[in-house]
Amino acid sequence: MQHWPGYSLWVNAEIFEAYLRDESRRGPVGDGAFTGAAGGAACGDLSRLSVEIEDGAVAGVSFDAEGCGATRAATAAVAEMVDGEPVLEAARIGTDEVDAAIGGLTPAKRHAAQLAADALHRALAQAAASPKRLGEPNGDRVLVAMSGGVDSAVAALLEREQGAEVVGVTLKLWADPQTDGAKACCSPEAVLGARALAHSLGIPHLTLDLEQQFRRRVVAEFVDGYAAGTTPNPCIACNGEVRIAAMVDLAQRLGATHLVTGHYARIVDDGDGPLLAAASDENKDQSYMLAALPPGLLDRLRFPLTELTKPEVREIAARHDLAVARKPESQDLCFLSGQGKADFLRRHGGLREREGDLVDRAGHKVGRHRGHHHFTVGQRRGIGGGAEEPMYVLATDAASNTVTVGPRAELETTAVRVRDAVLHRDGAQVDGVRLRYRSRPVPAALSSTGAGRHPELRIELEERFAGVSPGQTAVLLAGDTVLGHGTICS
Repeated sequence: MQHWPGYSLWVNAEIFEAYLRDESRRGPVGDGAFTGAAGGAACGDLSRLSVEIEDGAVAGVSFDAEGCGATRAATAAVAEMVDGEPVLEAARIGTDEVDAAIGGLTPAKRHAAQLAADALHRALAQAAASPKRLGEPNGDRVLVAMSGGVDSAVAALLEREQGAEVVGVTLKLWADPQTDGAKACCSPEAVLGARALAHSLGIPHLTLDLEQQFRRRVVAEFVDGYAAGTTPNPCIACNGEVRIAAMVDLAQRLGATHLVTGHYARIVDDGDGPLLAAASDENKDQSYMLAALPPGLLDRLRFPLTELTKPEVREIAARHDLAVARKPESQDLCFLSGQGKADFLRRHGGLREREGDLVDRAGHKVGRHRGHHHFTVGQRRGIGGGAEEPMYVLATDAASNTVTVGPRAELETTAVRVRDAVLHRDGAQVDGVRLRYRSRPVPAALSSTGAGRHPELRIELEERFAGVSPGQTAVLLAGDTVLGHGTICS
């Protein structure tokens, strides 16, 4: 051991020098390799790693590096560390492992280990998004969706306590300079936090980049919905069409038996197959947000928090000294974190302030507004108009840019039409419907309608409901079990 200026007090000079001079894996990107790079012009240091994967292992690796000696040594070290190793062993490598491999670095030089680890994980993220098989089948292996929050961390802990081999995955869904990445569950910052948390628990971690699909199938429909005068629910579309299916596919390619998430929901079997149902904790139940999941995926899912309350989950995290035990929950949509909806719609959908009329049911003008997209059916705040009794939004018209308002009594209804409906069982079994995420189920009925897809259905409510908002999701229930869903029509 000896002291090297600028590095840690007791750097192993021979190890560091060996990696600094190691050119054995330095070279161009191989055919079919997955490549990741980190660093660049801002710091002058660049780390690039390319891995070829066959039968779940790193069959070949090449690297390149520019900048300080620490970056070159760290990148060469990672190339050696992963060469010939199973993908899941490579996925365990983080900044600490790289730092230790090259003998230790001062805080000022530790960024080199971070860059090399980031380059590796970006290469592995490319592999995760490919059709490649990344692991041999293992009956004890599960893939846990880790957002960096307390729920998913405890889900991983509970699975490990049950004897499972746990692999973590974090989705990268959104990157926007105006979004507060520290609050969003799917930002680049969230990926780094979740990876660090997984590695602190000794869990290999992969990133799955679904940003293009998310922009096209979730954000674009969110913007288009507001432009058309409806109030879409992007979380249901994201869970039902983007996130869960992609992670289940990754689990299969990793040789895992199940995808595990920190959602509060249950899976039940009524004799005709699995269905989604409400969790024990009514305050945290997320079955509404998962309602669009195809039943065919449910056999591959597990929800370990089903019987727990949020305080109990936080207690488990605290007992394991997890830093996220008291992490606050974000109440925003992930792509709106840190910014207002109006600004987002302006920047991503060109929906700018445009004055229009507030009218009553008879079409009489009662006030002015700044754009129909600022309003949703059932809204009370921000209407103005100076009426003697509270006024609510009854309807919006995108074409004329008018907003119809009236008293609460005019908002109530006993029938709801839904489009693009999906029924998992015969409609005669439906006895309730949830029309908003936090609203209680309303007793309801459908005529006997066969299972499958339906262009449109009419739901009869057994009590009046105020605030049925076009674009939102109606979740059809039998007790607390989800039998289907549809999008509320205007």
